[in-house]
Amino acid sequence: MTQWVLWGAVVSAGASAALAAALLPWLRRAAQQPIREDAPARHRQKAGTPTLGGLAILGGAAAGLGASGAWAPTVAVAVAAVALYGAVGLVDDWLSLRRGRNLGLRAREKLALQVPVAVGVGWYAARNLAHGTGLWLPGGGMWELGWAYVLFAAVFMVGFANGTNLTDGLDGLAAGCAALALGAYAVVALRTGQPELAGFAASLAGGCLGFLWFNAHPAQVIMGDVGSQALGAALSTLAILTRRELLLFVVGAVFVLEAASVVVQVTYFKLTKGRRVFRSSPLHHHFELAGWEEPKIVTRFWVLASLAALAGLVLV
Repeated sequence: MTQWVLWGAVVSAGASAALAAALLPWLRRAAQQPIREDAPARHRQKAGTPTLGGLAILGGAAAGLGASGAWAPTVAVAVAAVALYGAVGLVDDWLSLRRGRNLGLRAREKLALQVPVAVGVGWYAARNLAHGTGLWLPGGGMWELGWAYVLFAAVFMVGFANGTNLTDGLDGLAAGCAALALGAYAVVALRTGQPELAGFAASLAGGCLGFLWFNAHPAQVIMGDVGSQALGAALSTLAILTRRELLLFVVGAVFVLEAASVVVQVTYFKLTKGRRVFRSSPLHHHFELAGWEEPKIVTRFWVLASLAALAGLVLV
């Protein structure tokens, strides 16, 4: 089965790159990325870069999943979660493009669409998977949460989806970190006896790698929310379905740090009436304003994501 998992990753990488190349002419005409007004000044040169590249990641992953032949009820749940979060991201992207500024769905509108999907994934895990409403603890053992597990799963999934979205701010950053985390969860799924989920994870990792051919600095295309929301949903769903939820806080350390930097910045700003911890947030913007070049930031975050993935596999 392992060779088919790897084959799915190879197919998805090739299909994702081919789809990105095929979509680029249309995206250049129809989907030029608006830039956030509070982004660092150097981001002005990114204005007009095509977005919606996440469609290539998802299309490539679908091809890879088909080639690997990996299918099970858990894979169906994971595919549904990714598709629905990708659809939320697509609506967000479409509204931003229509308005000509980086302003899509309001936070409450996005949550209203994300939370029911997350509750559904948590409910499925609690009703149908081993250990039910128990939460796996690193080092062994389970913590029985009862039906509070569904609430935990919902917060967990929504949080990681939006953390991945925040990370998608530099060329290649989110795609590279997601590929590493997904690769780690492919190994986790194999080690927990779920080869079908390993095929799903490997196919998405391959899709990210194929997309990176066009997303590496200077990016020819940006994944958009359709990609980042879907990848965040994929990682959190994999963590829930493999019953290794807390492991994602290690494997996905970059996403955790990016999201935490925003929370810390906003909280401290409000408490101190205008003072800041970081020059800007998310965290990658802090290093930009500190004078680091974009490729340097991305490469070092990839190194951190690689070490986090390895640390996570040790904990398994």
